[in-house]
Amino acid sequence: MTLYGFFFYLISAVVIGATAIAITRRNLVHAVVYLIVSYFGTAMLFYLFGAPLLAALEIIIYAGAIMVLFLFVVMMIRVESSEEVMFPLSQWLPAAIFGLIYLAAAVAMIVETPGTEVSLRMLSATPRQFALYVFEHHWFSIEVISILLLLALIGALRLGTGKGASLAGGRAGSISTPREAASTAVEEEI
Repeated sequence: MTLYGFFFYLISAVVIGATAIAITRRNLVHAVVYLIVSYFGTAMLFYLFGAPLLAALEIIIYAGAIMVLFLFVVMMIRVESSEEVMFPLSQWLPAAIFGLIYLAAAVAMIVETPGTEVSLRMLSATPRQFALYVFEHHWFSIEVISILLLLALIGALRLGTGKGASLAGGRAGSISTPREAASTAVEEEI
């Protein structure tokens, strides 16, 4: 194994480990810190692959701006680590089944997709040529990614408006109109 390969596997292990720790932490501040470590590792991989601009953008945008924003939000909303935040076991099983199905589909697409090598003329293609190539040859992958992004949006909306999210001491979504808010305030004063 070359020194290049050794560093690749070492940094990849750090990225995978930090990401796994980040998604299993109950303390959100610790999770954000491990995610920053993961982003720095990803930036080092970009640099190792000969893309210093992408490495710098990874550090500036993700490890810098977005993670600082996450830290501010976590510190401002003061989410307590508790059992109430966790989803019941009945919700984990469908999510795990869907995740495994999605993983199997992604692996099947990667393994069975012919012609995944990029020709030399695609390296100097215009954005229009690149878009035509991607949408003609990899349309199914784009559809799967769009479904994944839609599900992430639905999950974020569910987390933001479901149980556990609080707004001014109440439940999020419990007051839907200004009139209901005013009548609730009047009832509380009486």
